[in-house]
Amino acid sequence: MNFNTDLAEKAGENLKKLREKRPLIHNITNFVVMNYTANVLLAIGASPVMAHALEEVEEMASMAGAVVLNIGTLTPDWVEAMIKAGWKANRMNIPVILDPVGSGATTLRTDSVRRLINELSISVIRGNPSEVLSIVRKESGTKGVDSVHNVDEASDTALALAQELVVTLAITGKVDLVTDGKRILRVYNGHPMMGLLTGTGCAATAVIGAFLAVDNDTVTASATALAYFGLAGELGAEKAQGPGGFMTASLDALYNINDSSLKEGAKILS
Repeated sequence: MNFNTDLAEKAGENLKKLREKRPLIHNITNFVVMNYTANVLLAIGASPVMAHALEEVEEMASMAGAVVLNIGTLTPDWVEAMIKAGWKANRMNIPVILDPVGSGATTLRTDSVRRLINELSISVIRGNPSEVLSIVRKESGTKGVDSVHNVDEASDTALALAQELVVTLAITGKVDLVTDGKRILRVYNGHPMMGLLTGTGCAATAVIGAFLAVDNDTVTASATALAYFGLAGELGAEKAQGPGGFMTASLDALYNINDSSLKEGAKILS
């Protein structure tokens, strides 16, 4: 398989820029993943902040390189905070990325995702296939927050949805798919053990947010971020004996991968 060498080089460039800039990434995310996501962002060279209070989200968003909205443990108040932070980011041309965790599982989640999409200008939506399908199919469901569909099942819908919403979709699975409705990129980096650690999808979303802070092309930012995160999963799995060790090893890999090794290891197909 002939992977795109230009995009592999772009991945290395993005990582280098990220570590030079060290952007602040504002996360309104869920209780389950806050610590892990913050550690991932620190490991890659970004500066994380987790802030969801209505009284401060606009101020925090105004200082950020990107705003990450994640509905994993949402409440109505948190949705209002996401709207406020997103509005502020939109006014300041700061990219907003949405992770529709468990959308399709309950009415609250699905309706909240649709409201965020309708009221905000979202740069990237990163989700599993079932979560993405739920945006347009009321009957589409998930198993809790896990996907019951594969990436191929969502690909045709993703193309039309990306065009309709004017958004880039990053659908993660065994092979990740990134599209803005015109371009399609597939990312082959990753390891099955990533599915045994809670929060890997949420962390991948945050890494995309960090790459959006240094790359204004939402398609290349998303694909190169996923290649980087997936490569860390591959390297972490080589050293781990189980999920616990994998978490530590993959964090170490994120820290130790440099622009040259990412350029060599990124598997992006255009």
